[in-house]
Amino acid sequence: MMALVLGGCGLSSLTGQPSGSAASSETGDTSSSSAASAGAVAAGGKTLVVYYSATGRTERVAKVIAKERQADIMKLVPNPAYTEADLDTHDKNSRTTRERDDASLREKIQLQRAVPDNWASYDTIFLGYPIWWSIAAWPVDAFVKANDFTGKNVVTFATAGVSPLGNSGKLLAEMAGGKGNWQDGTCFTGSLGDAKVVEWVRSLSAAK
Repeated sequence: MMALVLGGCGLSSLTGQPSGSAASSETGDTSSSSAASAGAVAAGGKTLVVYYSATGRTERVAKVIAKERQADIMKLVPNPAYTEADLDTHDKNSRTTRERDDASLREKIQLQRAVPDNWASYDTIFLGYPIWWSIAAWPVDAFVKANDFTGKNVVTFATAGVSPLGNSGKLLAEMAGGKGNWQDGTCFTGSLGDAKVVEWVRSLSAAK
């Protein structure tokens, strides 16, 4: 089973970049967003976009969302940061490969800052990440564990070469202890344009 998972997981899978003809043919379908997700976007509430980005692709999405929502934004920065060598899935000794195989190593990941300023003032949180081995990139775990999501609406979004959002958001919600109203957003795959992100954000507000 592990071999099957790894078969489609190269560096591009960890960074959210398209890879090869299969990825480039992806249209970045956002059909995984739903009317339920719209309920998580509080009208008139204060919004924070929080994201981890390995190479800048998720960061690009996060900035478009923040601009469209007129939201504050916070970048999650692991300490130490991941290097290109750390992200090499073909190296069995790379940092991400070792962390994938040993969950205890993920528990040790620290962020330069895990708790946002004025956390209590936000009603809606957009939480973004690349997909790593079918789940959220685990630097996001440290953020989720460090904060109390009680009373907050959380919409997840991700980037990947070809992988879907899958259960990544649900697993983060469980990690949050069931606190907060967590809703799956979408995973942006293949070619990425700002208009695609804006269309998705506006669909959340339109679908009531």
